Amino acid sequence: MKKLLRRHPTQTQAVVDPKALVLDQVAEVCSADFPDERLMVCLNPRRREDRARKREALQDATDKALRKIADAGKRRKPGQDNRDRMNAAIGAEVKKWKVLKHFNLDVRDDGMDFSRNATHINEQAVLDGIYVIRTALDADAITADQAVQAYKSLSAVERAFRLLKTDRLQIRPLYVYNESRVRGHVFLCMLACYLEWHMRQRLAPLPFEDDDPQAAAKRKSPIAKAEVSDEAKRKADTRRTADGHRIHSMSSLMAHLATFTLNRVSLPSQPGSPFMMTSQLTPIQERTFDLIDHSQPHEVFTVR
Repeated sequence: MKKLLRRHPTQTQAVVDPKALVLDQVAEVCSADFPDERLMVCLNPRRREDRARKREALQDATDKALRKIADAGKRRKPGQDNRDRMNAAIGAEVKKWKVLKHFNLDVRDDGMDFSRNATHINEQAVLDGIYVIRTALDADAITADQAVQAYKSLSAVERAFRLLKTDRLQIRPLYVYNESRVRGHVFLCMLACYLEWHMRQRLAPLPFEDDDPQAAAKRKSPIAKAEVSDEAKRKADTRRTADGHRIHSMSSLMAHLATFTLNRVSLPSQPGSPFMMTSQLTPIQERTFDLIDHSQPHEVFTVR
């Protein structure tokens, strides 16, 4: 990170000083370490506050543990054994918080002194909340804001992996051992995730999704915290869609769609000529087919 934020003599574009970064904005920089890539430096104020809070809490815990070890060292007889015991206690009780690098330690035979390294702490605090996104695509293919949005959309991939690992898609336990069958099973699960993603995009007006197209446009920056749109609040309050349908979760919507059936029908006057016919669509099923732009099947010809 520090390499990206320092000026390099071969760079053709000025590099951003981390202290000059503006909250919730994206700064595009370049680095000789990544000559064929664009770098987007982002500053997230919520991540910055969270990082500072966690570091302070860990340092307080380390202070308390070091004070306890130092007091115990003063009470013991001076010597190499006392020093070894203090070092062992530091390794067992303090290193687990992983902020010992922010402290100056002086372990002696007769005791121990310690203090916080303010210079080191401040150097790290400057980078709190800053992260860098890399892309090999040029500006004509994707803007800096779009690159950040694409990175943040990876949460959908993480959700897909959670679905794969639970009983939603039942990717495990696997009861197939042939390599081709295992690959086929995983492929079908990935295909199911892909189809579900597309269905969520198309069916956004029906479940508890923020489907207001103007919501994203109102955000000052892709880093800024996403605000719930007025339409999403209305859906949550009324439990109804804009056209009056009951709000569903994706699970309940799929369960309702499963009631759409294909029936084998035969007329009393022609028992030997059965034909297939779908059940009548409910309003929510009809709306679902409209959203996925699918022609609604009403009749299927005889299978004989």
